[in-house]
This record gives sequence, structure tokens and C-alpha cells, in this order.
Amino acid sequence: MTPITEVEGRRIPLSNLDKVLYPATGTTKGELLHYYASVAGPLLAHLVHRPVSFLRYPDGPDGQRFFTKNPPPGTPAWVKTAEVPRTEDKGARQVVVADLATLMWAANLVVEFHTPQWRAEAPARADRLVLDLDPGAPAGVVECCAVARWLRDRLAADGLHAYAKTSGSKGLHLLSPLEPTPSEQVSAYAKTLAREAEAALPGLVTHKMAKVLRPGKVFVDFSQNSAAKTTATPYTARAKERPTVSAPVSWAEVESCTDPAALTFLIGDIVPRLERDGDLLAPLSEPGAAGRLP
Repeated sequence: MTPITEVEGRRIPLSNLDKVLYPATGTTKGELLHYYASVAGPLLAHLVHRPVSFLRYPDGPDGQRFFTKNPPPGTPAWVKTAEVPRTEDKGARQVVVADLATLMWAANLVVEFHTPQWRAEAPARADRLVLDLDPGAPAGVVECCAVARWLRDRLAADGLHAYAKTSGSKGLHLLSPLEPTPSEQVSAYAKTLAREAEAALPGLVTHKMAKVLRPGKVFVDFSQNSAAKTTATPYTARAKERPTVSAPVSWAEVESCTDPAALTFLIGDIVPRLERDGDLLAPLSEPGAAGRLP
């Protein structure tokens, strides 16, 4: 019998709570749902205004994985959706995770949360710039930290403040709050930054995606600023071997990192970090924090 929980007046069936999703750590679906409930405050702050894409992995990271932008079959009528621009599908809608009940309904589907850099009320007008630092082996997050420091200083020269989070995989994401700006302008600026980083750090950076160019280097992926692209949402768990999280990190942690393990965080690590530091990405949404592209 599927247990039903009540969240904010909504009855939500929770299925297979004892199912092991991450065999490497023995982490169950129930533990994953508990994690999402525990970090709901800061996670919702980064979800509530944005249409969500789901990477679903109902049988764990070793099972089938599928990426969906459309509301999943069986989406309750009370789940908020927003119309989103898609050239191939006019009138398309996506889920907006606007409250705790929707968060727990979505978490029960076993998902990674991915969001664009724009809000649902202003499609294709970015209020965040993102740079995805993706290392090619043998480079790793330590090399990403070196690139992140250069990009932080370069952004600062243009009056933009950068914040960092782990990708939950191998790399780092840099985010900078913006006054709403057309996504194509942000993409062009981000591409310029990636090229400048490659010119300044030629042995460490590439701005091109071609895999042949990437061994031992950090690919500065500027493409996620495109209105059609999404990035792993802060605090989402990832469909990796272990239940890693895309976790905000301080610049002190970035500057001192000499071991990839120092910037690898599992679901059990996040609540203590929040209790100690609060949401390190909260300034992304603070009034007056947004910068303007040069």
C-alpha cells in the first residue's frame, strides 16, 4: 500500500520509500525525499520563479534516465505550470515548483531539478549569468577552482559579482546576478569571457566543446546562457554513483581547494552547511545585487 502524506493541505502519495537508489552508499528513496524536505527553504528560493526541467532516474543512476520538459503524466491539477517559448512546440508548458507540496510531489518522481537563467514571467530575459566549468581528465575540480578565480576577477572588473557552486559532478558553476537582459546578449558576453579565459590561461582552458581539445583542460561552457538551455539547480541531488549535490561553496573554499574530495558534498552534508553558512547563493536574489553587462 502506497503511503500518503499531507503537505500544505495536499495529499501526496509517496512510493517505494525503502527502495535503494544509490547502491554505492545504500541511500534509499525515503532518505532522498527527507533530504529534499530538509533543504526545501533554500531550494525553493532557487526554483519558485522558474520553469523546471526534470532529469528522472526512478531506478537510480544505473537505471534508465530521461530528461523531460513537459509536465509528467499524472501531474496533479494543483501543480503550477507556466507557458514557455519553444520554437518546435507553441503553447508548451512546464512545471513551476512554487511550494513545498509541489517539491515533494516532484521529489517522489526521483528527479534532478534543472532551471533556465530566466524567470517564468520574463522568458528569455536572463537575471543570472552562468559559466559551467567542466574539467577534462586528468583535470578536475582543483583546476576548475583556478579558472573560477580568474573568471571571478574578470567579472569583477566589469562590476559583476560571481558566486560559486559545485556541479554535483566533476566541475563548478559560477553564477552572477543580472538586471534582466536578453538571453542572446548574455550568451554573447559569456562567450567573450570564455575566449578571454582561454587566451589568458591557454594551458588550462578551452572555450570549445570538442572532446579532442579537452583532456587536461577546463571547458568554460557558456552555452547554458541560451534561453533554451538549463543548469542544475542549486541543492539538487544528482544521478551519480553517490548522492552528490550541486552545493554552493564559498570563495574561501574555492581558493583553498587542493583535493577534489574537499568540494564533493553528499545529501547528508548539506543541512550542516546551511546551519553554518546559510544559503551562500542567497545574494543572487537580493534587491540591488544585480549587475549590468558592459
